[in-house]
Amino acid sequence: MYAKIITNWNKQKPSLSIMRKTLKEISSDPYHGVYFIGTTPPKQKTDIDDVSSIADKLLARLEEIDYDGFIVYDIQDESSRIDKPRPFPFMHTHDPRLYAKLLMNKSDRPVITYKSVSQRNEDDFLTWLKEAWHQFEIRDLVLVGSPAATGDIQLSLAGAYEAMGKQAHTFYVGGVTIAERHAKKGDEHTRLLHKTSQGCEYFITQAVYNAQATIDMLSRYAHACREEGRKPQRIILTFSPCGSAKTLEFIDWLGVSVPEATSLRILNANKPLKESISICYNNLLQILEACLPLGIPLGLNIESLTNRKEEIDASILLYKLLKATMDKKLAEQQLDKL
Repeated sequence: MYAKIITNWNKQKPSLSIMRKTLKEISSDPYHGVYFIGTTPPKQKTDIDDVSSIADKLLARLEEIDYDGFIVYDIQDESSRIDKPRPFPFMHTHDPRLYAKLLMNKSDRPVITYKSVSQRNEDDFLTWLKEAWHQFEIRDLVLVGSPAATGDIQLSLAGAYEAMGKQAHTFYVGGVTIAERHAKKGDEHTRLLHKTSQGCEYFITQAVYNAQATIDMLSRYAHACREEGRKPQRIILTFSPCGSAKTLEFIDWLGVSVPEATSLRILNANKPLKESISICYNNLLQILEACLPLGIPLGLNIESLTNRKEEIDASILLYKLLKATMDKKLAEQQLDKL
């Protein structure tokens, strides 16, 4: 379907004198952060020429900031996961591989592409991987399982990891980690260790609005790694601004833990976006203070959960603030080693 479009994009791609670093190379130094912008593909009804224009607008917003790459999500309905109605209506998007390919071409930066694996069987998944490698030049993947334990699950997440071993391509594979799940079950650290044994080399969190839940998970993970003589994998912390009650409702619907006091601070603030940025900043400071000494390599992923211009602009401001904060703390950590 997209073959002709991609061929035209490849013809338009500028030739570069310097080979782009891979994400694995960028992430290889545990004492340096890695920094991403999270985004979703345009809606499926969007004309393909407009998809390119949307990517151009995104890149224009990012011209003045230093970032390592993008994360492109595979948006699913998830209505089976929760009884509450979805605050924003679900709409199908263009293939995440297509948008990832477009952003790679235009930015010359690596892109992590999410793949929800439960809807199709193993053969279809292997075909998807083959197309991803050859047609879309995807190298960096995060696999996600079914949003609910019930329903029509044709391929489990464990089955997808196993299928990865049946194909020849060496994707740089990551996984999702959920602090809220650890707060409820206390076993997220074992999931991280198990996913590492299945091939995951990094993990990306849900949006962080509960610093203590994240600190508890990371601390337990670091302790488990020490007990088993393993090096912790990199954890990329996701943050997102919140500028309205509707966005806060969506954050809750996604399963993100927002303490009641935090919700009230945002809802009662004269400037909710500014308040949410302040909260995210303080949450990151708490996490860095508690977890940098544990030896876990960290990174940041900043996203806007809505297409509201003010929240998109706020996410870029949030990115600048949090990246500067993490860079400073990492530099101080290096200074202490002198």
